[in-house]
Amino acid sequence: MVFLTQVWSNKLMAARRPTQQIIGEAPAFLEMLEHVSRAAPLDKPVLVVGERGTGKELIASRLHFLSDRWEQRVVKVNCAALTESILESELFGHEAGAFTGASRTHIGHFERADGGTLILDELATITLRMQEKILRVIEYGEIQRVGGSETLRVDVRIVGSTNSDLPSLAARGKFRQDLLDRLAFDVITVPPLRERLDDVMTLAHAFAVNMVSELRQSYFPGFSPRAAAALLRHRWPGNVRELKNTIERSVYRSDDPERPISKIAFDPFDSPFKLIDSIDEPATPPARQGRAPLLPTNLTQRLIDTERELLQAALDKARYNQRLAADLLGLSYHQFRGKLRKYDIAGRADTG
Repeated sequence: MVFLTQVWSNKLMAARRPTQQIIGEAPAFLEMLEHVSRAAPLDKPVLVVGERGTGKELIASRLHFLSDRWEQRVVKVNCAALTESILESELFGHEAGAFTGASRTHIGHFERADGGTLILDELATITLRMQEKILRVIEYGEIQRVGGSETLRVDVRIVGSTNSDLPSLAARGKFRQDLLDRLAFDVITVPPLRERLDDVMTLAHAFAVNMVSELRQSYFPGFSPRAAAALLRHRWPGNVRELKNTIERSVYRSDDPERPISKIAFDPFDSPFKLIDSIDEPATPPARQGRAPLLPTNLTQRLIDTERELLQAALDKARYNQRLAADLLGLSYHQFRGKLRKYDIAGRADTG
């Protein structure tokens, strides 16, 4: 088990230290962290992209704290949460009297981040007009407050993050290509959790321990084999954020805090009395998904072929870690090895 977390100089004030650990040992995740370490010392803009819930904010912060700007301010802005006019005022500031209600001068995020890093989250939601103003800051290092005429110089490194396909948006004219060219000096892609299978149980344990502490329980008894297999089989469309919520919910709902977690609460809405939207209520039960099996067929051979396919699929997903592959199928390690021998399936040397 490897816990990877930021390590900072003793000179760094506690208030500026990251409070969340970066945990992972999966090859794709370690490769991404190495990419971050290479990009961090540069003063160039960087894009952090990835699916929702993968931890892009943590990676963007890591870029700042591993850079030469680590002693300066890092300012984070959620661009999707603000209208265009408010975002403009927040980023560039405004002069007193610039608009109704502007009773005094407001210092914007670009000025606040001078010498440090400005993280623009949900970058794809910014309007084209605002994109043009941001491009000018990147190219010339100059801003003007809303309602002002004075040109101010700022030294800010921009890190953008998004879960959108920016090149596709640019091709459709919904994102400025020239801004994308400047922002994408380097692009760091945070891998989804389904590609970090080795990290699922490590993260789950860490989240569970934190929840146990929050509940003021004495210790975390672990997960049952069945629960662990369920965690490994889940696709995690919400990635690490979904895993965290699921684990915390499961720990909180556990009836006996001294017994391993045996039931994983994946869906908080799961209930025998689940509500149905009356507007979209179907008149008849939905048809069963999937194609009907082709008949006649040899059932014995069909089951053999299915079992063989599942064994091979588990090996591929686990990157030939046989213990992990066994967990994916709800088998013990020895049961899994026995089935590999039964079907003469080649397995690489066990790394589990």
